Amino acid sequence: MVSIRPLYPHPALLLEEERTDIKRTYLVVSDLHIGFEGELNLRGVTVDSRYSLNTMLEELRHLIKSNQLDGVILLGDVKSTIRSISKQEWNQVPEFFRILSGHASIYVVPGNHDTYVRFLIPQNINIMSVKGMVMEETLLAHGHTMPSSARASIKRIVMGHIHPVFSRCNSVINGRRIWLYLKVKREMIFPGTVGTLDIIIVPSFNQDVPMIHKRYAKSISPIINRALQHNAIEQAMAVTLDGSIIADDRNVVARLLS
Repeated sequence: MVSIRPLYPHPALLLEEERTDIKRTYLVVSDLHIGFEGELNLRGVTVDSRYSLNTMLEELRHLIKSNQLDGVILLGDVKSTIRSISKQEWNQVPEFFRILSGHASIYVVPGNHDTYVRFLIPQNINIMSVKGMVMEETLLAHGHTMPSSARASIKRIVMGHIHPVFSRCNSVINGRRIWLYLKVKREMIFPGTVGTLDIIIVPSFNQDVPMIHKRYAKSISPIINRALQHNAIEQAMAVTLDGSIIADDRNVVARLLS
């Protein structure tokens, strides 16, 4: 059996896997975008390249220690550049894994920004399929590809990629990271099946990702795009990092996604 719960107020999930005489606990986070500062520097904005990395490492180490974790699952976009490796990534990504792997086992599900990331990841890190990893009824994926039809029996998808934020100009939480919880018609994701599928969209672990990506169009996942195009969202909820429900209307949440 697999159970999951968000670790409010952190942008992270706690996943507990329990089998006969075996119980393992994992932290699930997404979209670290290590090296994003290089993009800002190209625009003439000088940013301390160590601050974001150190902040994320400190938070991850705290969560690992306080929850006695067996492992950390990274749902993609560990690095920031898409078709290359920046100098900053060459330096910081291996360092990140070296430090973090000293505290727990690490599993990486590659995202669309993780081109060539295998050259940066030490041998003691577990690299999973780009299609995601399955723990019983749960698929853990980045979200930039459609899941294989072989996964049609799963009950939920946990994914990143979207970087969900609340968007309402007159709101005090405008631009803040949020969680999105969806129930969608299964047949729109897995043709030939019936019932509903739970989708949990994890906010970016890097607090600066919404800022650096706001000038781009939303990076819609093919999973979410299909659900929106076919009006397949039956229930939806948006929740702040501290656990406050800010929307429980599927139309409102669909507008946040579109």
